Amino acid sequence: MDTLSYKTVSANSATVNKEWLVIDATDLVLGRLASRVALILRGKNKPNFTPHVDCGDNVIIINAEKVKLTGKKMTDKVYVHHTGYPGGQRTVPIAQMLQKKPTEVLRHAVKGMLPKNRLGAKLLGNLYLYAGSEHPHQAQKPREIKLNEI
Repeated sequence: MDTLSYKTVSANSATVNKEWLVIDATDLVLGRLASRVALILRGKNKPNFTPHVDCGDNVIIINAEKVKLTGKKMTDKVYVHHTGYPGGQRTVPIAQMLQKKPTEVLRHAVKGMLPKNRLGAKLLGNLYLYAGSEHPHQAQKPREIKLNEI
């Protein structure tokens, strides 16, 4: 019996093959888009996935302002944060957030689906969000994908 065929191969930063991917967020549902992007950022769609290594791809999302929400989320969903002072709880409706900072809605959704540690913070750095249809990453030769292809 060949014992070398049973060795587990773990990826490291030298052996990881990272790509640049472009996703058009026009008319895509926010949560479904965020979960697929988190999966790509983490690298779980690759055969050499290693939990403690950044083996995911760099993801560029264009048209983040045109993301879709289902149900009554546009009127009911609010983001809550606290200033740190007494009585400092602040709420911002998602409709207002989409007008002021449309990319932050998607960044917040993806961040919640990544690990809550230093690796998760590094993975979030591989996400590039743009409200319009243009992005400055043409030199990296990104490949456009549809979420159903993954």
